[in-house]
Amino acid sequence: MSYQEREVPRENLEKSIRVLDSDEGIRIDNKTSRIFINKTARRYCINMSENGRDEFIYKNNASEVMSFLSDRTESSSKIFSY
Repeated sequence: MSYQEREVPRENLEKSIRVLDSDEGIRIDNKTSRIFINKTARRYCINMSENGRDEFIYKNNASEVMSFLSDRTESSSKIFSY
């Protein structure tokens, strides 16, 4: 089985976060960092990866995730669903 990666338009990011399944994820490529978003049965896990260091943040719903991302994504960021 292979996974399909597809680009997500910025205006569809919140919807994509809301409908995530436990075997799916979202990657945001900034110029100097990457952000990975996954969902467990009870909450969202956000992995902030920069300069070889990872930090994990947990949020309870898609609105909290979007608030957290608001100042951590760049206008030139590429967003992918996998």
